[in-house]
Amino acid sequence: MRRSRLPFIVLTLVLVFFYLPILILVVNSFNASRFGSGWQGFSLRWYVRLFQEAEIWQAARNTLVIAVSVTLVSLVLGTTSALALHRFAKTRLQRFHYTLIYTPLVVPEILMGISLLMAFVSAGVPLGLTTIFLAHVTFCVSYVALVVLGRLQDFDYAVVEAAQDLGAGWWTTARRVLLPMLAPGLAAGALLAFTLSVDDFVITFFVAGPGATTLPIRIYSMIKHGATPLINALSTLLLTLTFLTVGASQRLSKNKLLEGGS
Repeated sequence: MRRSRLPFIVLTLVLVFFYLPILILVVNSFNASRFGSGWQGFSLRWYVRLFQEAEIWQAARNTLVIAVSVTLVSLVLGTTSALALHRFAKTRLQRFHYTLIYTPLVVPEILMGISLLMAFVSAGVPLGLTTIFLAHVTFCVSYVALVVLGRLQDFDYAVVEAAQDLGAGWWTTARRVLLPMLAPGLAAGALLAFTLSVDDFVITFFVAGPGATTLPIRIYSMIKHGATPLINALSTLLLTLTFLTVGASQRLSKNKLLEGGS
């Protein structure tokens, strides 16, 4: 019986729908045309101009500083929250704790941005990089906690108890047993938190102050002034960085699994 080609056709159309715009963006970043209306030859002029834009790189620096700090703090808070939720899931306090963790995932970003802005203004906190950092932590913690919690579903605490029975202290058990077993979940949570922080626009737009421009906000202002070729070049660099980060993360996870299997 001949198999239908409809699933293959649908899959191809979906992939084209997703990846063709990205391919067009990358190609146009090397287009000498100012407006990208037609191909006028291969050129690196937009990359040269991109590296001469000090404001863009200042925004990129702000974005990376916030993303790295948010990832570290969210990883610690999210992991401890996941451990508490997993060990004491049946208590009333932890059910309330789970509600607090899950709420930022379902609240609309615009509502969350407005509420955080009102909270900072009411508390007299000046808007800037600090408020962006605090705002990003509020939602990145939830993603890290749920990712690590999913990893803990298959976690066997008998291994931890066996290490403690053999005389290992809590710090040694955490460093030699707990953290290596949670490493894939920690890596996935950290990568997700970093990506969400770098990518966020709506919440950042509300809580950012003067001199606290991040890359998404800077790109938004560039679009309003019609700097499309520079945006194409910048997006291509970000896309390359994303692929390298994901590839490094997958390679690290694979090495961890191989080491665990050996």
